[in-house]
Amino acid sequence: MVKVRQDAWSHEDDLLLAETVLRHIREGSTQLNAFEEVGDQLNRTSAACGFRWNAEVREKYENAIDLAKRQRKEKKRAQAVSATNTKQTVAAIPHRTAVTNNDVQKSETPELSMDTVIQYLTKLKKDYHASNQSKVSLEQTEKENQMLRDHVEELENKLAETEKQFAAVQEDYQVFMQIMDRARKMTVLEDQGSFTSPSFKMDKNGNLQQVANSSNN
Repeated sequence: MVKVRQDAWSHEDDLLLAETVLRHIREGSTQLNAFEEVGDQLNRTSAACGFRWNAEVREKYENAIDLAKRQRKEKKRAQAVSATNTKQTVAAIPHRTAVTNNDVQKSETPELSMDTVIQYLTKLKKDYHASNQSKVSLEQTEKENQMLRDHVEELENKLAETEKQFAAVQEDYQVFMQIMDRARKMTVLEDQGSFTSPSFKMDKNGNLQQVANSSNN
């Protein structure tokens, strides 16, 4: 199951983290193992537990950490003394049994080195910075998207205003053409009304003579 817990750390969570880390220090284990154990109990990643320990909790338990380290040294010293006594005892018994005990000691898992711990903390720091960079990049992208949406909205408003102006100009043009058409028709009618066909009559000699219009008399 993927650990996706995102809620804030409580006082009980910090206390559990501190107690677990101190216990692992006393027992000669690593902080990485402590972070994984706390992560399983709180449904958090070991990286999140490590970041919480180094950023918030560790400074509150400096004295307890020193005490746990001293207890670890005393435990190792006691184990060394016990191992020495065991070797002396093994030397007194048959060679075959001594070889078996040596094989058992070689099969013990060695402790993690300081280089491994440093590598883990370095990776944890890189993951933290990468997370911050991703957050900044996401915020910048959201700002750019908002600016583009505002620009598109502004262009749409300008387009709508331009379409209104074009419709008004087109309407004025149609009215103007109607006025011009009526004026042309009126001019033609006036010209036709002022023109009168000439009239002719025959005189006594048989010649055609134009009769003057009454409007001209």
